[in-house]
Amino acid sequence: MVKAFRLGLREQGYVEGQSVDIEFRWAEGQYNRLAELLHDLLSSEVAVIVANTPANIIAKQSTSTVPIVFTTSSDPVKVGLVPNLSHPGGNVTGISQLNVEVGPKRLELAHEIVPDAKVGLLVNPTNPQSKAVIEIVGDAGRQLGVALEILKASTQAELERVFADFKKTNAGILTIGTDAFFNGQTRQLAALAKQYSVPAIYQYAEFTAAGGLMSYGGSIKDSYHLAGIYAGRILRGEKPADLPVQQSTKVELIVNLKSANALGVTIPADLLGRADEVIE
Repeated sequence: MVKAFRLGLREQGYVEGQSVDIEFRWAEGQYNRLAELLHDLLSSEVAVIVANTPANIIAKQSTSTVPIVFTTSSDPVKVGLVPNLSHPGGNVTGISQLNVEVGPKRLELAHEIVPDAKVGLLVNPTNPQSKAVIEIVGDAGRQLGVALEILKASTQAELERVFADFKKTNAGILTIGTDAFFNGQTRQLAALAKQYSVPAIYQYAEFTAAGGLMSYGGSIKDSYHLAGIYAGRILRGEKPADLPVQQSTKVELIVNLKSANALGVTIPADLLGRADEVIE
């Protein structure tokens, strides 16, 4: 993510350590720290703030003057980041990607792989968007006739416990909900799925590259690259109000066939034929 963001900045003529300094702040999944971190950044008189959900929501609540570039997998209008995608107005603009909206598709894919099994849905209860994720995927489950087991984790220890106890839920496969903390734990999620033999589907290609079974969702690298471009344009003098929200519409289905074989999971031939990439 950071590499893609730096690339976007560089394309606008800004090189970290030479023509621009970047102040990083990481909540590490502790969303109760976001207000404090934002206050710290604003005290440093930064020129622009770039933030993922839910940090971008807290950023908007914290300032109406400092430009904000968001990345989000939620609907920016529904979560209150901007009133309009084409004309965001105010001090906020950014990049949206299809991930919360394709949560039902990940459930469909899980159902294709294990058609007669209950499906686990992992969410972060401290993320204010987790309720929306549960509702959207739950609606899809009812339409498909698929029973859902809601699992919750907001720390590394809780993630370990979810995977260690997964078989006790009697679910046959796990779908992982959209969450910034989970994004930072992509390799750990893949490692836990492998360690405890849990078939799991996540949103990003990094998950399958690290050994996860399957990923379906937007490109996080593409989103941060575009965010870097927007941050550079704002540094050059453009106003967020004049920059329409961009939508990263690239969606990829990637299957790790090596992991499927290790898990004893059979991937339907039709599903493999639809995949953008198959890791063998």
